[in-house]
Amino acid sequence: MPTTFDLLSYLSVLPLFADMESNELRRLADKGCRLQRLGRGEVIFRVGECCDEFHVVVTGQVKLFVLASSGAEKVIELIGPGHSFGEAPMFSGQGHLVNAQALSETFLLSISKNAVMDEIQRDPRFALRMLVGVSNRLHGMISDVESYCLHSGIQRVIGYLLRDHMLQDKHSDQAITISLPVSKATIASRLSLTPEYFSRVLHELEYEGLIEVDRRDIHILNTQVLARYPLQ
Repeated sequence: MPTTFDLLSYLSVLPLFADMESNELRRLADKGCRLQRLGRGEVIFRVGECCDEFHVVVTGQVKLFVLASSGAEKVIELIGPGHSFGEAPMFSGQGHLVNAQALSETFLLSISKNAVMDEIQRDPRFALRMLVGVSNRLHGMISDVESYCLHSGIQRVIGYLLRDHMLQDKHSDQAITISLPVSKATIASRLSLTPEYFSRVLHELEYEGLIEVDRRDIHILNTQVLARYPLQ
C-alpha cells in the first residue's frame, strides 16, 4: 500500500488516459477522482446499487462475484493492479449486476461518471478507448464460457497457471514460479470448480512431476510440458 501517491503520474501511464495532456489529466484528477484504502473483506458495491463511477485497482485484489439464493458464491472475475471494473453499468445506467469486494488490503482509484462524460464530449477518442476496455472484458468472459463448456477441469487449472506466461512467450520451455494472488477456494470458484477438485488437480500435477506446490507458490518445472498435459 503506497504511503504517498502521485495521481497525475499514475493516470498518465494507464492506457485509458495515456493520450491526455497534462492539463486534462489535472482536470480529471481534481474533479473526477477519489482514492480509498480498503481493508480485506470490505465491500465496494453490491448487486442492484446505482453505478455512478468506475474503478481501477492500484494495489491489492478485488473479486467480482454473485450469490445464489442458497448462499453459494460464484466468482466472476478477479481484478488485479492496473485493471479497471464497473465501466459497463456506469454507461448503461443500470445497477450493478455483481458484487465487488476487496480480497486483501486494496488501494482503489474511482473515477466519476460525470468526469468521464465531460472528457468524452471534449474528445471522442476517449469514448473509443473506454469501448476497447469494455470489449476486452466481454471477450474475456466469452473465453471463460468457452473454457467451462469445452475444457476439462484439469485443462482449466493448467490454463490458469500458464495464463500470463503463454501470453508472453508461447514457445519457451523455462521453469517459472507463480504466486496465487488469492486463496485456492477463490480461484476454484473463478474456474467453476470445487475447492476439493482444484486441490486434487494440483496434487496430480505435483505427483506427475510437473509442478511443486509451496503454499501459494507454484513452481512450474517446464511450461511446455505442463501445457501439453494430459494430451502427451
